[in-house]
Amino acid sequence: MRSVIILIIVLALAVGAWFAWRAWRAPAAVVAAVVTTQVVERGIIQRSVAATGRVVSNLDVDIKCKASGVVVKLPFDISDMVKRGDLVVQLDPIDEKRAVAKAQATVDASLARLEQAKRNGEIAKANLITATGRARAALMSIEVRVRDARSRAARMTELLKSHLASQEDADTALTTAEQGEADLATARVAIEELKAQELAIALKEQDLRLAETAVVSDQIALDNAQQRLTETTVLAPMDGVVATRTVQIGTIISSGITNVGGGTAALTISDLSRIFVLAAIDESDIGQVRIGQDVRVTADAFAGRRFTGKVVRIATRGVNTSNVVTFEVKLEVLGEERPPSADKKPADSDSAKTEKPPVVSGPPGKILLKPEMTTNVEVIVEFKEDVVVVPAEAITRRKGTALVQVVKEDASVEERSVKTGISDNVSLEIIEGLMAGEKIQVKRNEPASQWRGGNQGPPRMMGMPLGGGGKH
Repeated sequence: MRSVIILIIVLALAVGAWFAWRAWRAPAAVVAAVVTTQVVERGIIQRSVAATGRVVSNLDVDIKCKASGVVVKLPFDISDMVKRGDLVVQLDPIDEKRAVAKAQATVDASLARLEQAKRNGEIAKANLITATGRARAALMSIEVRVRDARSRAARMTELLKSHLASQEDADTALTTAEQGEADLATARVAIEELKAQELAIALKEQDLRLAETAVVSDQIALDNAQQRLTETTVLAPMDGVVATRTVQIGTIISSGITNVGGGTAALTISDLSRIFVLAAIDESDIGQVRIGQDVRVTADAFAGRRFTGKVVRIATRGVNTSNVVTFEVKLEVLGEERPPSADKKPADSDSAKTEKPPVVSGPPGKILLKPEMTTNVEVIVEFKEDVVVVPAEAITRRKGTALVQVVKEDASVEERSVKTGISDNVSLEIIEGLMAGEKIQVKRNEPASQWRGGNQGPPRMMGMPLGGGGKH
């Protein structure tokens, strides 16, 4: 038993010694400051705000039908180009044609009733004129007879007093005069009865107006039916590209104006004449963004290609998502940024190195970006070219003063204070204190190993495996 315990202790010591030897052999990763010399040059530097965004079109229009029915024609599919006025959806018009025919028949009947009312009114007016003339003539005739009968009755009465006429003749003359008076009263009553006919004509004029109103109402119903027939044919309201198509031939769709749910959207047409990106800028950076600033856009679908644009809109109100406030910024993509063509001979001057790459708009530029693509956006807050630029590692700060180590011609090093400008986190603009062509020291932190000690061989990439088997 004792020998077993001794054996276990020996094995444990052996294993510990082996791990210690491996740890001693393995080179530990250290960070060593590598000092290099670099010539100061003039170049381009910019300060920017980075964000992500999504591509949107200039305008998206959902194509809905005002009429309901069965789709019988659907000429365009997704990604097809359409022009304004092109037929995009055709519904079966049979029901609407029947409605138009029925409305037309109703209008024809209303017109006939209107014409009948006009004729009845004209006849009633003509009859009134005739009856009025006849009654007045009869009244005048009766008035003449009454006057004559009155005169005769008066003469007969005088002759009877003189015993020149008989009592019978006097009575007959008086009776005739009284009968004339009765006829005169009857004629006057007939004249008054003509006023009732005038009132009847006024009623016929009301009937005429009602008939006219009925014609107008029925004509409006006919126009509506014809409009609904026209609405079975849907034309493209603008030039664009079919982005979505949710129906097929034979699909029954509902009206967009009579259906509570807003109807069926048959197509969506996107206007891609202008391309935009909606980017979410953090509230800490939104103060630097201005309308009109240049923008660079990249998309994973087009690796190595960059697109240029402008800021066209900044949201007034931010959006709070999980206590992170962002502002929506609308950017218009203007074209693709391309380097100078390879067939041109590159210039040797320093100014040529700082020349901006040309912007190429149109195919194959901004139209490569499709709506809803995710993009990386870089808003150029400040851009300077042909300025003195040094690596950020070349600058040290002491008590708020920026210092740089300048290497003189005799290889001595001078510590010099400089005035700095904008930074892109990689390089730094020097406004005063340093000129292009001077040499400076740059200290970069590079990984080293215990095996190399002070030997500064080729720098190893961060993340390479450590150990004796690694190549240095």
